[in-house]
Amino acid sequence: MNETVMNPSATNPSATNLSATNPSPIQTGLVSVIIPVYNEELVLQALFDRLYPALDSLQRPYELIFINDGSRDRSAALLRGQFERRPDVTRVILFNGNFGQHLAILAGFEHARGTVVVTLDADLQNPPEEIGKLLAEVDRGHDYVGSIRRTREDNAFRRWASRAMNGLRERITRIRMTDQGCMLRAYARPVVDAINQCREVNTFIPALAYTFASNPVEISVAHAERAAGESKYSLFSLIRLNFDLITGFSLKPLQLFSLLGMGVASLSVLAYLVVIVERWLLASNLREALLAIWDRDILTFFLIGLVLFGLGLVGEYVGRIYEQVRHRPRFLIQAVLEQPPHDG
Repeated sequence: MNETVMNPSATNPSATNLSATNPSPIQTGLVSVIIPVYNEELVLQALFDRLYPALDSLQRPYELIFINDGSRDRSAALLRGQFERRPDVTRVILFNGNFGQHLAILAGFEHARGTVVVTLDADLQNPPEEIGKLLAEVDRGHDYVGSIRRTREDNAFRRWASRAMNGLRERITRIRMTDQGCMLRAYARPVVDAINQCREVNTFIPALAYTFASNPVEISVAHAERAAGESKYSLFSLIRLNFDLITGFSLKPLQLFSLLGMGVASLSVLAYLVVIVERWLLASNLREALLAIWDRDILTFFLIGLVLFGLGLVGEYVGRIYEQVRHRPRFLIQAVLEQPPHDG
């Protein structure tokens, strides 16, 4: 067993550690399961009790990579304890702060040794027993396996919002994902390697993988209520996620706004001219006619709103550029708990 400590002053845009710098040869058939963890102490033991037996029953080599995303509860201690009980198949990455679920997954991708990589939430809403279904699809030649929650155990608003965003996303980006919110997914090694070569600060991993995959597929999986704790995705987080998804994969919002701006501006000018002509004809004297030219019209407020919306949209793209050009580390690793890789 070893514990590799990350130097916080590292200048590499994506934090790495000693074992990741010199990874062992990829083991044929090895399955890497990546699980981000953030304040999940109430559900971790239940996850351990179901996850390890589910993977043992598949009778294929596997590794579990838990990423503690700066949890403020006892999650890190529980992960350390589990590593000590099953060090042969368990690896734990400890972030030195909270960097978000997607960066936790990217850290797992960079450390994964498997030929197939599976992502899974820690909250047991996606049963670990369903992993075998995804692996079967990969064995059939699919390099990206998405999942659709068969009976979604969420409130009506979240289901409606998810369907609405799925439809909007598909029209704008041409990326087809029936259920973008389901974490349970499988990726073949070439897709993971392609993602690791990207240096994007803000991205949506399933969508990025879809663009790299040559033979994607979606399957139906079970979905359960959260075993314990509460969702880490607030309404604001979901909105931010969809902004990253749309602005990260398409320029259509800017193009549509430009067309909308030109169309509305033209109609506004035309309507304003009609109003001026009408007031000019109805004016009783020259003074009233001249004042009519400078009268405000009801379209002013609409145009101001349109401009403000456009500034916000442009700001989203500029903000992405700003975060990208700073070249700051996407995340910092405090320690990695793992056994030294075995050659051969």
